[in-house]
Amino acid sequence: MLFTQKLKMIYEDREAENISDWVFEKVTGLKRWERRENQYQQLEENQSNQIEIYLEELLQHKPVQYVLNEAWFYKMKFFVDENVLIPRPETEELVEWVISDFKNQKDSKPTNILDIGSGSGCISIALKNELTGINVTAIDVSKKAVAVAEQNAQRLKVNIHFLQINFLNENEWRSLPIYDSIISNPPYIPMIEKEMLSKNVTEFEPDVALFVENNDPTIFYKKIAAFAKDHLKKDGKIYVETHEEYAKEVKAVFENAGYSAEIKKDIYGKERMVRGKKV
Repeated sequence: MLFTQKLKMIYEDREAENISDWVFEKVTGLKRWERRENQYQQLEENQSNQIEIYLEELLQHKPVQYVLNEAWFYKMKFFVDENVLIPRPETEELVEWVISDFKNQKDSKPTNILDIGSGSGCISIALKNELTGINVTAIDVSKKAVAVAEQNAQRLKVNIHFLQINFLNENEWRSLPIYDSIISNPPYIPMIEKEMLSKNVTEFEPDVALFVENNDPTIFYKKIAAFAKDHLKKDGKIYVETHEEYAKEVKAVFENAGYSAEIKKDIYGKERMVRGKKV
């Protein structure tokens, strides 16, 4: 297929084929096996035109999720654009950790959860969809990100309380109550690493959701630890995603602030998550 061959100029073969399948399913409404059964069926003119538009964007290294305005996360399809990060598989693992803890807890279960840096709303919506009897508040510094998250919550029929808040500004914490659990996938990539990342990340995904200053890469975790002193119930838990090189530092941040903490590895064996507990 010419479409796939052109994608292989900038993507590895398997990824090019997966992107091609995703695009053609989006345009035709047919899965791969259905398209094979209908291989002699010609694309309509408007479908061919749309595919050409998508190909042009893809060849500019624009991620397919932004091209199609959709990304899958925890069995749900989310709207995404360049105002929010594309949901990642490791963040699904963070959500799974929270859900597993919640379902295995025998005593009173947490009911009020705060999601810090909510982006597309994928974490909040997944939790609300999987757990009964919880209230979720989701905050983000970006007004446009909050708008995307609200759109996703409405489309996926879950009730989340979204707020635009600059979490690094401690004066804005006063508007937030006390929570049973806190979860966050905050910015954690030092700016110095930006040049090491691929174009489809650095040229399209929002810097504000990715990068922190080189001199303090754990700034958000320090703020979360400080916030939780007055805004997390006793025995409440904090779940955060981390840079694989800084998980031990993040664990130390929580321990130095008086929490117990542990690191969890992702399915690839990388230290990507930390759980803190208020004792």
